[in-house]
Amino acid sequence: MRIARFSIDGNVAFGVVEGEPSDQDGPVIDIIKGHPFAEFERSGQKVPLSKVRLLPPVLPNKVVGIGRNYAEHAAELGNEVPDVPVVFFKPSTSVIGPGDPVPYPSFSSEVHYEAELAVVIGRMCREVPRDRVKDVILGYTCGNDITARDAQRSEKQWARAKGFDASCPLGPWVETDIDLTRAADLGIMCTVNGEQRQLGRTSEMVRPIEDLIVHITEAMTLLPGDVVLTGTPAGVGPLSVGDEVAVTIEGIGTLTNKVIKRG
Repeated sequence: MRIARFSIDGNVAFGVVEGEPSDQDGPVIDIIKGHPFAEFERSGQKVPLSKVRLLPPVLPNKVVGIGRNYAEHAAELGNEVPDVPVVFFKPSTSVIGPGDPVPYPSFSSEVHYEAELAVVIGRMCREVPRDRVKDVILGYTCGNDITARDAQRSEKQWARAKGFDASCPLGPWVETDIDLTRAADLGIMCTVNGEQRQLGRTSEMVRPIEDLIVHITEAMTLLPGDVVLTGTPAGVGPLSVGDEVAVTIEGIGTLTNKVIKRG
């Protein structure tokens, strides 16, 4: 199912998205009782998707990013594939939802898009065995690991380059009906102003999702709602003020954001 987090009339709730844009009345959201990290019931109270504001589908305690997990992407930036996964963090203040603006950071003049499959953690976990990874995943969503590339090159730590405000769009919802086998071969596309910039498949990952979760949880506890960004295919490039960037992942949906001038 597609689980969305949304606001309507000043209230925030979770709901299950039903239907497609092609339906006569469009998709609706069935508001749920409770939250998606435990057993919940559908309320039967439905509202049109067009009448709500979609929010980030989760509010992660932390976003754990994986760098250089696609060989062609590593090569296009002049890097080798690392012997072990490159792990970095994006803070909760970097997370925004579908349709939210991305203010261009004042300290950078080279901001890039990076379309990524995002794994949403469903339960507290640490030291997860490979064969139990499936049990700790709630579902998947679209992510955009927006990066200040010039800062990434000049600063040894990537905290500012990867963690500035609004640098982690997520959405539009969490798709829970994708298993690990299917997640291992999904199409990923990024467009800027409707022009295709990235096109790849998760099957191109150097290290699969299972290996990433094992590696991360050897060192730290993941909490419900935490997000793991699994890396980006080749084709990254610059964004400018006024650009509309969209990440589409097969079987999930499309996440769209617009770059604005920082006020």
